[in-house]
Amino acid sequence: MSELLLLIFYCALLGSGVGFLAGLLGIGGGLIIVPVLSSILLYLEVLPSDQVVVAAIATSLASILFTSTSSALAHHKNGNVPWDLAPWIMLGVALGALVSGFMAALLPEKVVRIVFAVSVVLIAIKMFLSSKSGTPNERKLPNKGVLTVLTTITGGLSAMIGIGGGALLVPLLTFFSVDMKKAIGCASACGIVIALFGSIGYITAGSSHFALTDGFAGFVYLPALLGIVCTSWFTAPLGAKATNHLPVPTIKKIFSVLLVVIAASMVAR
Repeated sequence: MSELLLLIFYCALLGSGVGFLAGLLGIGGGLIIVPVLSSILLYLEVLPSDQVVVAAIATSLASILFTSTSSALAHHKNGNVPWDLAPWIMLGVALGALVSGFMAALLPEKVVRIVFAVSVVLIAIKMFLSSKSGTPNERKLPNKGVLTVLTTITGGLSAMIGIGGGALLVPLLTFFSVDMKKAIGCASACGIVIALFGSIGYITAGSSHFALTDGFAGFVYLPALLGIVCTSWFTAPLGAKATNHLPVPTIKKIFSVLLVVIAASMVAR
């Protein structure tokens, strides 16, 4: 098996798992894709070590564009995307992604990561405990303007740290009494916006570094993108279907574990 086919095979395996998680929890999957894809690119000596991470991040964002689209379509089909809220949340996430660079300049990266990790762990604990509580949450959503401001902060933090918005967006929406399944569906739709803005930036910035004839669109490595998307597009709807059938407390527990993993990853970087 040639190295190119081997790379596509490895990426297809990666995509199958990431796609299912994207559909199940409304996450983009970058937390998983970036380290695994970096290892694959290093193992197959596709790029030197100092260029691997940026290519992995760019390729991850490009794949999330497809995976989130597939996931969002499946959640829409199941009635789990609250379109009365989604446009305002998408606007906030888009603004957050755009200003994340300015936010990153205000604090040292290490401080941001630690604060982010502690916040995420606290969110995870609260979500896990709420999965055992039978008391319904009766907090009402703020008005559309305030919601856009909150999601701008959420999107900015997520983009600055380099993860999908679902990790913070889902807990935010469930805090305001949005049904867990609808929060996941909304996060899937918003993942499209984050991935689109991010991909455009990486393709534009990398156009002078890599050539299309070498398999790159900017910093995006197209063979890896093909491998991930060829499976994630089909497994994302399976995850969305699982979301529709799993009890909400079970989904909350799974999401809580994911948040702890994200927090640990942030501290370990």
